[in-house]
Amino acid sequence: MADDEVLRAVQDSLDKPSAARVYDYFIGGTHHYAIDEEFGKKVAARLPLIPKSAVTCRQFLGRAVRHCAQAGITQFVDIGSGLPTAGNVHEVADETRPEHDTRVVYIDNEPIALAHSQILLADTADPERHVAIAADLLQPRDLWKRVLATGIIDPDQPIVLLINAVLHFVKDEQGPYEALAFYREKAAPGSMLVLCQLTDENPADDEERQALLDLAQYYEGTTNPGQFRTFEEFGRFFADWEMVEPGLVYAPAWHPVAGQAFADAPSKSRIMAGVARKP
Repeated sequence: MADDEVLRAVQDSLDKPSAARVYDYFIGGTHHYAIDEEFGKKVAARLPLIPKSAVTCRQFLGRAVRHCAQAGITQFVDIGSGLPTAGNVHEVADETRPEHDTRVVYIDNEPIALAHSQILLADTADPERHVAIAADLLQPRDLWKRVLATGIIDPDQPIVLLINAVLHFVKDEQGPYEALAFYREKAAPGSMLVLCQLTDENPADDEERQALLDLAQYYEGTTNPGQFRTFEEFGRFFADWEMVEPGLVYAPAWHPVAGQAFADAPSKSRIMAGVARKP
């Protein structure tokens, strides 16, 4: 994007709370603004578990990246990567593989998230292996073209496709299932798909049911309105790929480690998660 286009995009993103910046606020980051913090406080007051649920998404991402890197996959495409904070994909991957042979493409369509990611990579990453680009999950052909244009992803080798805490900001009428079908088709055999998203299935009680309805309504006034999904609806994103054990679960139950959020009651996180491998 040209400089003037970037400036206009940033200005246009500041008059409403941004999902990426609110998420940053929830997980203790520093790349958000007063409008995002105000919205985050409103959400947390109505549904106090949400900030901890955001942490759950971040923790799941780290465990999934580690698992995939240990399985020998060295290419990662992080769609909707958001604002950088501790435990970024390239950091976890490099910690897991001391050979430092992993390659990561970060992708976001939120201009502030993209700018901060590029700054982070300039300071902490290897430009030969790690890049941040602008693209939209829901424009899969354009996104894939831009990924390949970076020159660091070999489409003939397995990749890890990460879409973490993004799908609950995409409504069915926007075509997320069609977009995921495109990415699954393009991925080489042996690739892995890592997804998590919020669910309103089986709320604990009527109070939580109403709070989740209110949460969805709150986000209608942000730059990223979306929808909850059931486990069945969420599972459709994986199609016929082979689920990695333990399958579709609440995120804290996926390869749990000591000290993670909601360790004693994974369902309270309201975050569904899964990892699958392409046959």
